[in-house]
Amino acid sequence: MSIESLLTAKVIEAVKQCYGAAVEAKDIQLQPTRKDFAGDLTVVVFPFTRYSHKSPEETGKELGEYLKQNIEEVQDYNVIKGFLNVVISSAYWLGILNEVAGEERYGYAKQASGKSYMIEYSSPNTNKPLHLGHIRNNLLGWSVSEIQKANGHEVKMVNLVNDRGIHICKSMIAWQKYAEGATPESTGMKGDHFVGDYYVRFDKEYKAEIKQLMEQGMEEEEAKKSAPILLEAQEMLRKWEAGDEATVALWRRMNDWVLKGFDETYRLMGVGFDKVYFESQTYKKGRDIVLKGLADGVLYKKDTGSVWADLTGDGLDHKLLLRDDGTSVYMTQDIGTAYERFNEFDMDEMIYVVGNEQNYHFQVLSLICGKLGFSWANKIKHLSYGMVELPEGKMKSREGTVVDADDLMQEMINTARATSKELGKLEGYTEAESEEVYRKVALGALKYFILKVDPKKTMMFNPKESIDFNGNTGPFIQYTYARIQSILRKAVENGTVIGDSDLHITISDKEQDLIKLIAKLPAVVKEAGDNYSPALLANYSYDLAKEFNQFYHDFSILKEEDDKVRNFRLLLAKECGTAIRNAMGMLGIEMPERM
Repeated sequence: MSIESLLTAKVIEAVKQCYGAAVEAKDIQLQPTRKDFAGDLTVVVFPFTRYSHKSPEETGKELGEYLKQNIEEVQDYNVIKGFLNVVISSAYWLGILNEVAGEERYGYAKQASGKSYMIEYSSPNTNKPLHLGHIRNNLLGWSVSEIQKANGHEVKMVNLVNDRGIHICKSMIAWQKYAEGATPESTGMKGDHFVGDYYVRFDKEYKAEIKQLMEQGMEEEEAKKSAPILLEAQEMLRKWEAGDEATVALWRRMNDWVLKGFDETYRLMGVGFDKVYFESQTYKKGRDIVLKGLADGVLYKKDTGSVWADLTGDGLDHKLLLRDDGTSVYMTQDIGTAYERFNEFDMDEMIYVVGNEQNYHFQVLSLICGKLGFSWANKIKHLSYGMVELPEGKMKSREGTVVDADDLMQEMINTARATSKELGKLEGYTEAESEEVYRKVALGALKYFILKVDPKKTMMFNPKESIDFNGNTGPFIQYTYARIQSILRKAVENGTVIGDSDLHITISDKEQDLIKLIAKLPAVVKEAGDNYSPALLANYSYDLAKEFNQFYHDFSILKEEDDKVRNFRLLLAKECGTAIRNAMGMLGIEMPERM
């Protein structure tokens, strides 16, 4: 039983014994004691004065005395106004340290919860490479999945590749018109970058045609609809949906180029999936469901032939599901994909990790699925996150002004290499070993900088700040871990065997605070899972690393002369390292043994 649970139970008992009143656990308010007062946990006394008919101070003293007499872990107490500050004994905290010692999976649930989740993230379009926005999406999706697994939940990590639609046809048309047969192999380019260049080329030619039509006297809106290159792309989409062999062959060839490129990016980023869905394989099911909804009178058709859902009764508007020409929109394929997933897996929640620009989309998806009679409609959850911005503003893929994911990760590795060489930390390492450390530091910096921000917030990305070895950064935490491993290696070299700590030694407040922080990890993992927020674990890791470094600065470890104290401090360092490694591991951040 945790000290919080024990204290809660005994406060209930104390109120019963002292005042003859029955209270429940929900009536007990416990909080960490403020740093400027002596104590570990504080009980809010005010709610019990109605039973004691005494002042908050007198009530607090009576309850405090009861707890001290009846809980051996309670060493002392003090009352400040209506707050009872309880001091937990050092022996209790030392016991906690011994309890977690050697538990390599500390922070991970020991039993399955029985809950199951499917988490969709990445969801790229096969007309361009992954960019900085995709990095936040992938890192959030992967980390949220790992945190849910750590809480004992069953998790399916999935990707939906948007491999059909007008945007794909734009790249295809541009390649047909301007590539002159070039391929990723012939140009030496990564496939997703190669295709992405033709998407940018399409936009350039499209704008030129709009300008030309406007110069001929056409209004801008009409020109946008009438540009020949756009009409060609629309015709290509119709051919693709009709199964035209040549169109489908070109589509398959170009998609293969892109997908190979994506796989390389995912490998470097350190993310993966249990299953990959393709929009090209699910949109027909969505269309069938929509047509059935139309036949059942749930949806309606306009005179032009398009099919819509009327959501005005839900405070929204009318939502297009099939265009005039019968082609599908994103919503249609999302309905089809959701249907297939819930038929395939019996899950408690389907979580879509998608930017907050799509809040309306997922609200509508759940509503329409409910109207179509699907019982799982209320299991759809949108994990909405803020956009990633740069000092120079938003990115635009059509104009080619994005921060490319591959380029960014390589730039981070180059910066980590230069910084490490400047500090001279890896002398004696082979080139291959050094490169592995540079990779871990670079990706640790990138992942931590992104994940330490609350997902709901828009964030500004600054590569130089992220790779700093000081402050609230990934490299600082990695360096702390490496420092701990260095201490433990030296202990082994000295022939030291780290055993359980003596419960009767005297420890400082700083050492006790470190044990408390280590003990918090399971609760932080649970909170991060409940809130879908890796930021809670990131900032926990920083707090623990910061506290350890202060302890390391103030206290001797290897040179401590008292064997029992030295053993305790080595054990404390070891368990700090385990907690940091496991918390950061849930964020996908690897810990170098040396830096």
